[in-house]
Order: sequence, then C-alpha cells, then structure tokens
Amino acid sequence: MIREHIRRDAVFFLSSGVILFFILAGIARPDLLDAASSAVHTAILDNFSWLYLISVFFFLIFVLALALSRYGTIKLGYDAERPQYGFFGWVAMLFAAGMGIGLLFWGVSEPLVHYLQPPPFITAASPDAAAFAMRYAFFHWGVHPWAIYTVVSLSIAYFSFRRGMPALISSCFYPILGDRIYGLAGNLVDVLAVFATVFGTATSLGFGALQIHSGLSHLYGVSSAISVTIGIIVIATALFMASAILGVEKGVQVLSKFNIVLAVALLLLILFLGSAPYVLNVFTSALGGYANNIIDMSLQSYPFAGFEWSRDWTVFYWAWWISWSPFVGLFIARISRGRTIREFVLTVLAVPSLFTFVWFSVFGGSALYLELDRGADIATVAGEDISLALFAFLEHYPFAGILSLVAIFLLIVFFVTSADSATVVLGSLTSGGGLVVPNYKKVVWGLSLSAVSIVLLITGGLESLQVMAITAAFPFMLVMLVLCYTLAIGLSQE
Repeated sequence: MIREHIRRDAVFFLSSGVILFFILAGIARPDLLDAASSAVHTAILDNFSWLYLISVFFFLIFVLALALSRYGTIKLGYDAERPQYGFFGWVAMLFAAGMGIGLLFWGVSEPLVHYLQPPPFITAASPDAAAFAMRYAFFHWGVHPWAIYTVVSLSIAYFSFRRGMPALISSCFYPILGDRIYGLAGNLVDVLAVFATVFGTATSLGFGALQIHSGLSHLYGVSSAISVTIGIIVIATALFMASAILGVEKGVQVLSKFNIVLAVALLLLILFLGSAPYVLNVFTSALGGYANNIIDMSLQSYPFAGFEWSRDWTVFYWAWWISWSPFVGLFIARISRGRTIREFVLTVLAVPSLFTFVWFSVFGGSALYLELDRGADIATVAGEDISLALFAFLEHYPFAGILSLVAIFLLIVFFVTSADSATVVLGSLTSGGGLVVPNYKKVVWGLSLSAVSIVLLITGGLESLQVMAITAAFPFMLVMLVLCYTLAIGLSQE
C-alpha cells in the first residue's frame, strides 16, 4: 500500500513538473519554446516519418490478426463474465468516443483543402483532386486511428480485467518488467502516457477554441484578436472544471447524449437540404477508392513528389491519434469489460469508422458539390482559414444563422465534455489507475490542459498545435510498439 501510494505521487509530481516547466517556458520565452519545439519536430519528420507510417499500419494488422486468431475468443474479464453494458449501449458509447471537436473542425475543411492544395502530381481544383480529397479524408479518419486506440484499450482491458492489475499503461508491461512496473521503469511509462495525453487533448481544445472564435466572429463580428480565443478557453475551463470537481457525471452524460443527437440531426439536415443522391454517390465512390488503395496509402510518403504533403497531413494525423490513445484507450477499455477480443476489435474498428465515413461524405461531399456544381468558393476560405470553413459552408443552406449557432453549441459542449473526461483520465493515470481521483489532481490537470492550449496558441497558433502533437506522440509511439509485444506475450500464456 505504501509503495503504491509513493508510486502514485511519483507519477503525478514528475509529470506535472514537466508540464509546468513547459508552461512557464512558454510564458517566459515563447520564441525559444517555439524554436526548440520546431527543431525537434523537424528532426522527427526528417528522420522518422516512415516509422509513423509503418507503425500505424502494423497496429492495424496486429489487432486484426489477434481478432481472427485463436486468441479472439478470450474474454476481457473472467471466462463466465457477461458484458458490463448491452451491445447497443456499448456501441452508442463507442459512437460517442468517435465524435468530437475533430469532426466538426475538419469535416468540411479537410476535403476542401486537399481539393485546393493536393500533392504536386495532382492538378489542383480538378475532379481528380476532389476524388483524392475524399479518399484521404476517409483514410485519415478510418480504421487506422481506431487501430491505434485498439492497441492501447485492448492492452489495458486485458491486463486490468483478465489479470486483475491497475488500469495503467505500465501494467501492460508486466510480462517483461515484472514487479519493476512499480518502480522507475513503470513510472516513466505512465509519465509518457500523461505527456502524450496532455498535448493531444490540448491540441484538440486549441482547434475547438479557434473554431468557436471563428464562428462568433463570422456571425457577430467579434474581434479576431488572440485574446478572445484565450477568453473562450478560460470560460470553457471554468465550466469543465466545475463539472469535474462537483462530479456532475449524470448531467455531463445527459448533455453528451443530447449533443450526439443534435450532431446527427445537423448531419441529416445537411444531407436532405442539399443533394442527397450526390452525397451518397460520393460515399460509395470514396469508400471504393479507400478500400482499393488502403495498403498503398498506409505506406505511401510520396518521397519523389508530395513528401511535404504527406508529412503535413498523414504523419500529423497519426501522431495526433497516438497522443490521444491513452485517453481514448482507457475510456474504451472501461466500457468493454466482458467482451471477447474478436468482438471488441471488429466492433471498435468498424462502427466509429463507418460513422466518420458518413460524416465526411455529408459535410465534405456537400462542400465539394457546392464548389464544383454550384460555383461556391468555399475552398478558398478553407485555404485561408481552416477554422472558418464550416461556417462559410453553412451560409449556403436555409436557416444558416441557426445552423451556425447549433454548430457553435456543439463545439462548446464537445470542448467541455472532452476536457472534463481528459481531466478525470489524467487524474486516474496519476492516481494508480483508481476511479476515485482527488480534487486537487483534477484542478492541476484541468488548469494544465487549458494553460498548454493557450501557450501553444500564443507561440504559433494552428501550426504550433500540429507541431506539438507530432513531437509529444513520438516517444509514446515507441511505447505502443513494445505494448504489442507484451500483449502478445500475455495472450500466449493463456
């Protein structure tokens, strides 16, 4: 007990100390922080872009191989244990995990930016560029991100529910570290998980704040000063901190479910107010292109033409998903007790991916329809300001003002619920995997998430968010590769 208490404090103080140093450095010398992070980021991209591509493709093959192997029948829990949640309730929560700020931020803007600024071997603003744009939107948001989450969540669920160990990343290293997971080695693994989670979540919160600010500026002429974005983060911080400290889980759950219903309603409105047949054709064509080219896209860095494009998009996305994986992985693990590995893997890969395909087809496909067939100039807006693309797109629909307000409301609630959940998860990761997190840790991590978001926005805006996501994810990617090995050892002992 004493050893576990010391271990919890060690992980908390070490990780919070590193984050505090980063925040103070950003406040005192933002120019030096930006230069240092950019140098590390450039070194990683120049030397290890290929490793991101190979690793994520390996994660996908690895989890599929487990699901289809004899290990697929192993339960994430005891043999006689039944699933903790019914199938439809479980799928609904997976659906919720797949939703968030990212889909709202990138649903319109990513296909349009790819259409306007594809790799140099594709003619910009052409039908080929449009097909390429939708295919890569599916690729960046499809089964690969969920394979990343599955590696982490499956490992945590197996060692926690099957082996009775704490719900921590370090517990998954028991097959090779043994009791040393309770010492320095285990602490360092958990610190890396915390580090990745803080910067991955801060990146998403930064995206959300930028888009909320853009929406308010677009609708009401609010000043575009960075101080307004910071003010949005401060207000949202007060909301999610109150939720995390007061423990209003039921209220957050109700709000989250309402938010998902509202998001689906917005999606259906866009589908039926626009050209539904066109969107459905986009869906089937993009899905076919994605399926036919998935191996090539998985390993293609375009070294002869388009290497910069690959680094700016695919490598960034893979790093972003990796940095989110401790947070999302722990959430998925906790709701999946009692499932078999086969059911777990196949459902987690398929259900959220299918929804994101529909989302990008409706929003991205409709945006391309307006651009190509109706002469709208939304792509230029997206190219100049990604965060404004969604609102420029909604202008072409009836009740544009109401739809934009709905989008802003969705962004705010996703911001609050994501930050609230991340605060609790970070508290759990620094409390020995326990479900009961002291309030002072919630306060520390809630303030840390917001402070990191603000520092990144001040030092370089959107580009700084992307740089830090890639930099913070690199060490945890190496952790995940070892995690696959330890999970294979654990399963072989069954």
